[in-house]
Amino acid sequence: MKNTYLLGSLAVVLAACGQPTPENNSQPTDTIPVRVISLGQQAVNGVVQASGQFTTDDEVYLSFKTNGIISQIYVKEGDKIRAGQLLATLDPTEINAQLQRDQLTVEKAQRDYERTLRLYNDSVSTKEQLENSKTALDLAKQQLNATRFNRTHSEIRAPKDGYVLHKLANSGQTITSGTPVLQTNGASNAKWLLRVGLSDKEWALVKNGDSATIEAGNQVLAARVSRKAEGIDPASGTFLTDIQLNNPGVAAIATGMFGKCTIKTSGQAHAAVWRIPYSALLDGDGTTGAVFITNDRKTAQRIPVTIAGMEKDEVLISGGMEKASNLIVSGSAYLKDQSLIRIIP
Repeated sequence: MKNTYLLGSLAVVLAACGQPTPENNSQPTDTIPVRVISLGQQAVNGVVQASGQFTTDDEVYLSFKTNGIISQIYVKEGDKIRAGQLLATLDPTEINAQLQRDQLTVEKAQRDYERTLRLYNDSVSTKEQLENSKTALDLAKQQLNATRFNRTHSEIRAPKDGYVLHKLANSGQTITSGTPVLQTNGASNAKWLLRVGLSDKEWALVKNGDSATIEAGNQVLAARVSRKAEGIDPASGTFLTDIQLNNPGVAAIATGMFGKCTIKTSGQAHAAVWRIPYSALLDGDGTTGAVFITNDRKTAQRIPVTIAGMEKDEVLISGGMEKASNLIVSGSAYLKDQSLIRIIP
């Protein structure tokens, strides 16, 4: 009897525990206040952002025409130079010896030709001998001209007004023909360029003549695309593109200075994008991110999106929001997927 009584009591207790209570049946009533905006797609031109270094369109490496020992370099990096100014010379000993040798060769060939001509007039030498002596004289003169040319280019003179950018050798150094000694530009007259590297997709959007703005230090400068490379640069793996300043005279620019540019492309437009505020984007990483949307205006839904670009105050989204009607723009920090929401003005 006692065991029967205990079993009956236990059944009553278990049954009581299984009965629903008002607290168990109630649903969560906490909602998170959010603000939303209606979504709409827009077709917009692409915006390409890139960075690079300033240069000019006439930078040149200067070198000697002949081998030799550098006698003197008369300028330093940063010096202003004038067209025709003497910048560097080779030790002239060797080239002067070659010049004297070739002059003596010409004098001998001239005497040989004159003697052969007299003998030919006296019917002693043949016409072939006369022609051979004339050819030898002509060859000696041409060799003398070449040596004089090399003597002239055993010194380096400035091709135009500008500045010395880099000094690549020193006095007393033995140098071979064509080895760069100085790098100069014509910054006083040349056009300043920001040279940037673009990916293949960016390169396809950009056209010559597209407008751009450049940020350099505390300056914002108007510019345009002046040249697109037609081949990839093997060193950087990008397409080098020149952005030319519209009014270089007002800019404080130096070669090698860093700058960032924004190009407003006139190429193929993004077919459909959504413009959203930065505050609505979550976990942005390159071209991917996430946002919270709501279609029933009662629950929040987290969805992944594709980032097409960024402008001053907005993010351009190219994919992921096709079935969304409302974007949550505030309160996202407190939300999880399927959170209950309350829309506030």
